[in-house]
Amino acid sequence: MSTTLQPNQRELFGHPIGLFVLFFTEMWERFSYYGMRAILVLYLVGLTTDSNAGLGWSTGDALALYGWYTMMVYVMSIPGGIIADKFLGQKKSVFVGGILLVMGHSILAVEEMWAFYTGLVLIICGVGMLKPNISTMVGGLYKQGDIRRDKGFTIFYIGINLGAFLSSIIVGYVGEVYGWHYGFGLAGIGMFLGLVQYYIGQKHLKHVGNFLGASKDKEEKELMKKPLTKIEKDRVAVLLISFLLVIVFWGAFEQAGGLMNIYTKYKTNRIFMGWEVPATWFQSLNAFFIVILGTFVAGYWAKRKLKNKLSSSLFKMILGLIIMGGGFFFMTGATAQFEATGTSAMYWLVLAYLFHTIGELCLSPVALSFITKLAPLKYASIMMGVYFAMTGFGSKLAGLLGEWSESLGEYTIFTGIAVFCIVLGLLVMTIRKRFEALTHGVEDDEREMHYEEPEGFELADKQ
Repeated sequence: MSTTLQPNQRELFGHPIGLFVLFFTEMWERFSYYGMRAILVLYLVGLTTDSNAGLGWSTGDALALYGWYTMMVYVMSIPGGIIADKFLGQKKSVFVGGILLVMGHSILAVEEMWAFYTGLVLIICGVGMLKPNISTMVGGLYKQGDIRRDKGFTIFYIGINLGAFLSSIIVGYVGEVYGWHYGFGLAGIGMFLGLVQYYIGQKHLKHVGNFLGASKDKEEKELMKKPLTKIEKDRVAVLLISFLLVIVFWGAFEQAGGLMNIYTKYKTNRIFMGWEVPATWFQSLNAFFIVILGTFVAGYWAKRKLKNKLSSSLFKMILGLIIMGGGFFFMTGATAQFEATGTSAMYWLVLAYLFHTIGELCLSPVALSFITKLAPLKYASIMMGVYFAMTGFGSKLAGLLGEWSESLGEYTIFTGIAVFCIVLGLLVMTIRKRFEALTHGVEDDEREMHYEEPEGFELADKQ
């Protein structure tokens, strides 16, 4: 399979340059979001009498707000996707979302409760506009059947986690040591840098993310009017079924910012060579492991695919849920050690985050790519919005589980999560083939695509 490489589709490291524009935009957006996420719960439960005063909320109240906030951040992806598909297009929607995020994080730097709640609302709206649309644009960079699409999403995902890693270290440290509101403000600066970079890189995104309703192409206009075919409906059904796995996965995984975050702060021995490691730094472990392991995992699945070995998206997602669930047994070990000795070692957290990361790499970037393969073009951003809404519901579930820990105990919660995820994953694995049949072979013809230089387009232009 070959296609003509256009000037606005120049490549870098074997991928369209536009991928790296989106990579750095999302990196800075995640820097701002995860930086604020790393310190939010700790700010809420921090004592009002501390030198770095918090709000003095109870653990239950803090986790309840955390659950509602992280849910709404992603649920707003549905209206964000609708606005893109029906009115603005993905490219403009991402820019609007970036502006809202800069405003939201900047307002959080003001030490007033009205500013706190206003900032949260603006961030919720901003992520809702940006998140589903920038992910859909990544898929638009690749032709249907191009095996590089999964690799592209993994590279994009590394950008997400590079931002998350840096923010947990930098914003987390500034927030814990110098002041929570300084941390909130620093997150806003990161988003501003991402917005500037996105604006400058528009020349590499001319062919992707445009509003189809304004297209002059008759075929594209007709495409927007046609009802869904039987095959398209089946594929949408598969996506909706896979989203149930997504809810469970993120309901477990998002303990990182809530219950595991508080556990790290108050029940983990964080002394390393005489120095106390900031609790927020453990939030960076997941992102660090993704940056290190991301390309390895993507390459492993690509090689399996080329050898015709089992590597469907649903298989990867189910396996990811099982692996991530298994990671919570390390938190079971941590709580058992704490109950026995009054403290728990840091290595439990490191091992838990390692397994959570491997599971995430099998599920999350694969799910993003899966959506762009199966979703009908005219509903691409909406379906991506639904996916992120499901992650939001998972985050709300994570908050509820964290609240229940006050009555059930952390040992019960962590062990219960591990058992439930593994059992559910194994059950779905037994009926996986029935769901894969409904994709109508969308992944069967994936392979590397080779590009030919058209006349008049010099090789030197290919970066």
